[in-house]
Amino acid sequence: MSTRTYPGVFLRQILISAVLAITLTGCTPSLNKEEHEVDGEWRHHGGDHASSKYSALSQINADNFTQLKVAWRWKSADHRLDDEALYPTGDYRATPLMIAGNIYAATSHGQVVALNAETGDELWVYDPRSYKQGQPNFQPLQTRGIEYWRDGDTERIFIATLGKQLISIDINTGQPDPQFGDNGIVGLDGDLGPGDFDMNNMTHGAPPVVVGNTVIVGSKVFDYTLTNNSPPGHVRAYDAYTGRFKWRFNTIPQEGESFTETWENDAWKNAGNTNVWSMIAADDELGYVYLPTSTPTNDYWGGERHGANLFAESLVCLNAETGKRIWHFQTVHHGVWDYDIASAPNLIDINIDGRMVKAVAQVSKTGFTYVFDRVTGEPIWPIEEKVVPQSDVPGEKTHPTQPHPTRPAPFERLGITVDDLIDFTPELRAEAIEITSGYKLGPIFTPPIVRGEGGKLATIVVPGAGGGANFPGASVDPETGILYVESQTRPIGMALAPPAEGSSDWQYVISYQPAAGPRGLPLLKPPYRRITAIDLNTGEHAWQIPFGQGPTNHEAIRHLKLGLLGSSYMDVVAEGGILVTSTLLITYISKTDEHRKKTPGSYLRAYNKGTGDMIAQVSVDSRLHGAPMTYLTNGRQYIAIAAGGRAEPQELVSFVLPLPAQPTP
Repeated sequence: MSTRTYPGVFLRQILISAVLAITLTGCTPSLNKEEHEVDGEWRHHGGDHASSKYSALSQINADNFTQLKVAWRWKSADHRLDDEALYPTGDYRATPLMIAGNIYAATSHGQVVALNAETGDELWVYDPRSYKQGQPNFQPLQTRGIEYWRDGDTERIFIATLGKQLISIDINTGQPDPQFGDNGIVGLDGDLGPGDFDMNNMTHGAPPVVVGNTVIVGSKVFDYTLTNNSPPGHVRAYDAYTGRFKWRFNTIPQEGESFTETWENDAWKNAGNTNVWSMIAADDELGYVYLPTSTPTNDYWGGERHGANLFAESLVCLNAETGKRIWHFQTVHHGVWDYDIASAPNLIDINIDGRMVKAVAQVSKTGFTYVFDRVTGEPIWPIEEKVVPQSDVPGEKTHPTQPHPTRPAPFERLGITVDDLIDFTPELRAEAIEITSGYKLGPIFTPPIVRGEGGKLATIVVPGAGGGANFPGASVDPETGILYVESQTRPIGMALAPPAEGSSDWQYVISYQPAAGPRGLPLLKPPYRRITAIDLNTGEHAWQIPFGQGPTNHEAIRHLKLGLLGSSYMDVVAEGGILVTSTLLITYISKTDEHRKKTPGSYLRAYNKGTGDMIAQVSVDSRLHGAPMTYLTNGRQYIAIAAGGRAEPQELVSFVLPLPAQPTP
């Protein structure tokens, strides 16, 4: 079955209907518009609870972007810690907030800091000492952000730490709220229901979300455990004032609940993971939260969990006050590809044939965009169940069909055939064919094989588990209804192999195999990384561009002068993100990715929102890693991004335009 559902997916696309786009620009109201008009603030991880990553600020524009300079740098307070309990935290990826002229941010180790937004001067630092709880079974670890909440005169910052603490911090004093939990802290090692879990497999990285007076928190659960005792990723909620436990939504249904039948042989009793490790979106007016869930344990062999496995790899809508499920949609049935929904859904009001619809769009590792009425859960366009290849791995029983949206078209390459292999020259194509003769190829949802089965090393999975739309997902312009998503193809060889005798509860565990192409080139045709603009009013792609230079200067193809191919360097996955303003689309790329060799720093870039043309770039000496945000203070617009980590100092970097020259007296 072919999964290529529209022509020209791998070429830059032309705007479908300029006249229609112009018409709709003026009639699509923004969601929670007031969020974007509070003195240029950035109050939540995604800018707002809709996860738009949008700002109406316009001071930084196409004419002056290249003039951006570093306004200030703040070296992470983690560098001041000198404690034998510390552990590596990798790249610094936390997104700062800006409220009332102050920056609030988390460090990788879960400290929370307040800074002057204009100067970067430190106002206070709170250290919850979460590292004293010991290192979870992850490497590396990061805290990705914090949540702001206000009710009248009460203002709080909430953080869920790596040490399984939910903390409420007074925004003015920088001290824990003594009325919340135990002197400001609620332990997140409980309220999961009965079970003997290995709690060292659970931690927290994403910020909680507060709707009304309810704090909702997900979790990060270790993917590569060898035993079947990981905690379930149930979502929990607490009272924002007191820390009192309010409700738990069981992402794996429990005794007496609906959908336990999707876990055959009572597998729900022992299954773990199925957690919400990425960001949660919310509609404050409706009082609904939208949860993107992940794969169950074991990610790649489901012999102990036959069935569709609800609510894994699903978008789930809950009533924020009660935790009652309103609706859900499962994007992958019985997943064995690690196709977590890895990013927050985007809430956006769109115009469908002249009718305004409160919508939610969810991009995914699968390369699909799933779009629903966020009130009812009805798909905006049909989503078809299609027959997919089945597994012949012993003990496995994959699902016979998988969901395929009819619109929008995929934003990534789906699956792999010989026709998809690199063909810049006849020699390169022949080498690529020879390489793939040792692998199993097939459409999306072709399952992994046992390593060596039929003389094959592995199944080449496209998009790979680190590809498609990973963290941080998509951004939307609420004024136009355009969604922007950065994605990567990242093919990966997935095989299963028996673990060492007596080492695991699983009959098979993952054995990744390389899927490199000839002479160090990618295996597939370009682009290898891309930005796609999707008009959610029509479901059509507005444009698509290769993102990054790619291997165009490789000695084997340099003479072909191919132009942009999209970055294919495998150094880092799931970083960055797209900031949308009223004037620009802003993102960045590492110099390592751009030049295909280890190079310090990044390029901060601006693109035309309507065409995808790159307008300008600014060279940055730090390696950027976090999602960019923007704010206005004292009449000047800034862009702030987390940078560094590993061998580099972790820091927040803020950029601003220079002040106009003063006239000579």
